[in-house]
Amino acid sequence: MTTRMQPDPSRERPDHNIAMWGAPGSGKTTLLAALFIALTRRNDDWKIVGSDPASSDYLIEKTNALLRGKVFPEASMALERYHWTLIGPTLRKPGFWGRKAKPGPPTRIGIGMVDAPGGLFGTGRRPAGGPSAPDLSGDPRRQELLDNLERSRGIVFLFDPIREFTFGDAFDHMHAPLARLAERMLVAGEFVDGKLPHHIAVCVTKFDDPRVLETAEKRRLLTADVDDPYRLPRVASEDARELFHELCQVSASGNADMVLNALDQFFHPDRIRFFATSSIGFYVDRRTKHFDWDDFQNMLPGEADEDSRIRGQLHPINVVEPMLWLGQRLAAVRPATEAS
Repeated sequence: MTTRMQPDPSRERPDHNIAMWGAPGSGKTTLLAALFIALTRRNDDWKIVGSDPASSDYLIEKTNALLRGKVFPEASMALERYHWTLIGPTLRKPGFWGRKAKPGPPTRIGIGMVDAPGGLFGTGRRPAGGPSAPDLSGDPRRQELLDNLERSRGIVFLFDPIREFTFGDAFDHMHAPLARLAERMLVAGEFVDGKLPHHIAVCVTKFDDPRVLETAEKRRLLTADVDDPYRLPRVASEDARELFHELCQVSASGNADMVLNALDQFFHPDRIRFFATSSIGFYVDRRTKHFDWDDFQNMLPGEADEDSRIRGQLHPINVVEPMLWLGQRLAAVRPATEAS
């Protein structure tokens, strides 16, 4: 008599998949490395695990660069495909006929990143003062990037206000893939009510930069988490859209406002949420352990971007929240046939 091997639960596929999207240099790699740090600092069961050896190696290398080397991860030099799984608390299935609820499987949320040097999603237009993006029309690598967006029903879209102030190319890296994605979903019959079916978390990055923080302060958008012992400034999600709008006004090209308009045109309003994020957070003196308006910069700029260094401990801000919001929203809209 043979014994059937039971499937290894550690190899189960995630319930949902989240794609990362943004211009080159917008901080996708740094955010992922900071995600591991932010989850480790939390007091709950959420964790990020590589779905294959290459993804685990990538996460270890980039996290060590931030924590030990105090340097930002290097930009992609080749097409990269990585997959991680966010594993959360065990869900409890409801009991019947007065029986106690039984523990269910842990929550699993897949995170997929397909990235390329030079911005594979770019239109080929040369940003002011920046390198020209290659003409990649018909490039099979672009199809792979689009496949990743199409398969996902959750998207983390990174908007770098400092890059936008310098190059003004956020819309260039958005409208081409958005148009192609909409085309695919229309053909597949999933362009319901004239909107895409995806949930999208819009992350306004580099909140720790003085220019971004001061913009939020002038607009009176700052708050603090009462449970945060360091009392670090934050922008509530319901106010982050206003911060996004204000930062669009200083776009080098003047096209950043079209990013916001495109989001509203293509996505359901209740499926868009904004976050003001920082992968490294603000500097906190180890003696005082409090945020200091006179000494809060945690990045030490160098002569070139690659020479920048991290000054103190990392206290990521709103790095975990976009992922968990997407996971919760995707779980809530899962069809009944899948949930049963």
